[in-house]
Amino acid sequence: MERVEQALATFRQPPYMYNCAQTICAAFGRDDLVEAMAACGGGRAPEGTCGALYGAQQVAPQLSTVLAESFCATHGATTCRQLKGENRVPCQQCVRLAAELLVQNLN
Repeated sequence: MERVEQALATFRQPPYMYNCAQTICAAFGRDDLVEAMAACGGGRAPEGTCGALYGAQQVAPQLSTVLAESFCATHGATTCRQLKGENRVPCQQCVRLAAELLVQNLN
């Protein structure tokens, strides 16, 4: 679970202050995506998708559907608005789950 801990350690933490999407990309070695993901945190990913989930989908686009289905099965939604509002899921839990799903599905 090294990548999960790495993601959690950089999420909104100095010196990087990465958002949820950036955190996932950086933890999985996709530094080429980090800058582009700067605009995808806080509910600003396409279609309001959770940034952590969106970042995971960008890391492994071939797993996009599997990741979304698994994420929704655990947290009950895939959009930031629903996760934060109705379901009251903290961002750190979304980052953790997105990283865990990537680890499970990439192996």
